[in-house]
Amino acid sequence: MTPIALTIAGSDSGGGAGIQADLKTFSALGVYGASAITAITAQNTRGVTAVQDINLDVLGAQISAVLDDLAVNAIKIGMLSSPEIIDVVAKHLNAFNNPIVLDPVMVAKSGDTLLQDSAIDALKSKLLPKAAVLTPNLPEAAKLLNTAEAATKDETLAQGHALLAMGAQAVFMKGGHASGAICTDYLITADDVTEFSAPRVNTKNTHGTGCTLSSAIAAELAKGQTLINAAQKAHQYLQSAISRADELKVGSGHGPVHHFHAVWEN
Repeated sequence: MTPIALTIAGSDSGGGAGIQADLKTFSALGVYGASAITAITAQNTRGVTAVQDINLDVLGAQISAVLDDLAVNAIKIGMLSSPEIIDVVAKHLNAFNNPIVLDPVMVAKSGDTLLQDSAIDALKSKLLPKAAVLTPNLPEAAKLLNTAEAATKDETLAQGHALLAMGAQAVFMKGGHASGAICTDYLITADDVTEFSAPRVNTKNTHGTGCTLSSAIAAELAKGQTLINAAQKAHQYLQSAISRADELKVGSGHGPVHHFHAVWEN
């Protein structure tokens, strides 16, 4: 069988994040990608200039069309800007029993807000309990918990366990926003904590890192990997994509990571 993953997320016209990053990641990792677009953003490496949510009926129809025909092995959920969009997505996934990777996308790399404050409670109540794994960065975790951003390992783990208590089966705390020469992510489950560490790469080209990490986990889950193996492989893939990002010459701001670093010739 062909492994299939579905991304439910916003479109990034610059191609570095959102569904474009998700589909590139799926393809790079040998998974067929399908998509349901939640919003259209006008953006590039310098910022977001416009956002238009997709009509709710059209959004629901996209999800239904994919799930009615394709044998989807895993779903990655990204940008969901409003409570109404979250409600539509949740209702259409009621009967879906394979892994869901929930990336609580709140702010673009440029600092532009992508999730309305009014939608945070809906995200926590309607989608977080459906997640096989929640993948927040440190600012997103703090926002979900309405607390200060974690500044130490102990605080990061405590926030991860607090999010776990909200209903997700696992929480992958991303360490990209922390300081230090080593970047460490933490996979937190009810039974264990697994650390994934790598040297921090000195590059400004990190647009789409969060989308890429969560979609890489979804891709590996779609291929039948265990969660811990999927997280390990996703961490390694993103590390390589960031390390090779400067080989791309895209835009004048925060450029994308190199999704196809293992395929393209230098």
